Amino acid sequence: MTATPSTDRLAEVLAPALGPVTVEGLRALTGGASRATWAFDAICENGRTRPLILRTGPVAELYATMELEAQAQRAAGAAGAPVPNVLAADNSPAALGNPYLICDLVDGEAVVRRIERQLEAEGGQAGRDHLLSRCAQALAAIHRADPGGVALSAEDQLDSCRRQLDELPDTTAPFEWAFRRLAADRPAPVPAQLVHGDFRMGNLMVSGGELAAVLDWELVHLGDGCEDLAWFCLRAWRFGAPVERAAGGLGSIESFLAGYEQATGGHVDSDRFDWWLLLSTLRWGIICRYQAHRHLSGQTRSVELATIGRRVSETEWDLLRLLDGVRP
Repeated sequence: MTATPSTDRLAEVLAPALGPVTVEGLRALTGGASRATWAFDAICENGRTRPLILRTGPVAELYATMELEAQAQRAAGAAGAPVPNVLAADNSPAALGNPYLICDLVDGEAVVRRIERQLEAEGGQAGRDHLLSRCAQALAAIHRADPGGVALSAEDQLDSCRRQLDELPDTTAPFEWAFRRLAADRPAPVPAQLVHGDFRMGNLMVSGGELAAVLDWELVHLGDGCEDLAWFCLRAWRFGAPVERAAGGLGSIESFLAGYEQATGGHVDSDRFDWWLLLSTLRWGIICRYQAHRHLSGQTRSVELATIGRRVSETEWDLLRLLDGVRP
């Protein structure tokens, strides 16, 4: 459990960006195993109230540091991606007890079922098509961002998945078949791009049918932008929508990739996309297996983790279909 930050210390770390402020209304929004999120108001000397968000948590090897997150967001923002404005970020725990990042609060909704209700009320599929286009444009901006000066990792994602699975006590046949296919069909390398790493519904703030901000940058790294495209199209992130809306539950994969191509002026190779879709599905399956292990081993007893673990069989089925050339 992350301790409640000191409001006096918060005011101190904001002073270089905002001048003297008073912090009010500090409240926890979410709390995870690695990072917690808090909302609060900074009251400036002129009486203006500025709603802000604080993200804080201990250093974890799986995540980019807070300072790297901030640098990546700024680079993406400079390229035209909708991102929260970062006011302060520090990897040191000295000020708040943990590394932290503070940004402006972005109004909108991130809960997928609420976004779906809004879109349905504001035009149905036309609204979903519009949001899907905005998602494609946002990814295009992220991928054209200049990563120079941002010391992000460029780890091989297939090797990373292999290592993560090997750290668990067992494996499954579909997982191993997927690894063999991925190793045999690995596409040629491409110039490194800024990759969000978890671009999906649930990590996007939507307001009035528009994409207001791309959130949760802790998995940002350098790599192949096709990784983000494929991750957005996993079955898990369409939240029960039919396969015709396989891209984020909003529309077809073909429409999504066409919007991305229009925004970039480039071409998405179908074989490369399918390779990343297979790897992304495998990655999600390993995550589900890891969460199940946390519960079953007694490390973290949780109905939520156990429920996520039940989805391993779903990803195995999806892997088998992908290996057979069918997008799930």
